[in-house]
Amino acid sequence: MMSGIRGKNTKPELIVRSGLHRRGFRFRLHRSDLPGKPDLIFPKHRAVVFAHGCFWHGHDCHLFKWPKSREEFWRRKINENCRRDFLAIDMLAEQGWRVAEVWECALKGRTRLAVAEILDRCETWLRSEAPRLEIAGDEEGPSFRIF
Repeated sequence: MMSGIRGKNTKPELIVRSGLHRRGFRFRLHRSDLPGKPDLIFPKHRAVVFAHGCFWHGHDCHLFKWPKSREEFWRRKINENCRRDFLAIDMLAEQGWRVAEVWECALKGRTRLAVAEILDRCETWLRSEAPRLEIAGDEEGPSFRIF
């Protein structure tokens, strides 16, 4: 079953990727020499974008629920994914890369945002010098964190 889960070219990634390409941004994909193997790499802007699935990366939103079966296995797996994400972002920052995370809940489900709004935020961030961006769906309204 898990062999059918894709690690790249996921639907959230393709939405962000095609939208930014249409806006004139050029990028590289999945560079394995960078920590975390980011989904999109913008060398000109010294920036990377991760399009995270809420389940696989343990996001605290309505799309994430702990599985009821094999609980110990899933807790270990998802917690390890979160730990790796944290380390990869730290290592990228140490290497001078700026990091954006676009969460799946921003693109689907009851907390989704307009794709144009997500792309606007990404474009603004890419053109800025801000080191971090996080875009997530939120029950209270859009959640954009630039830090």
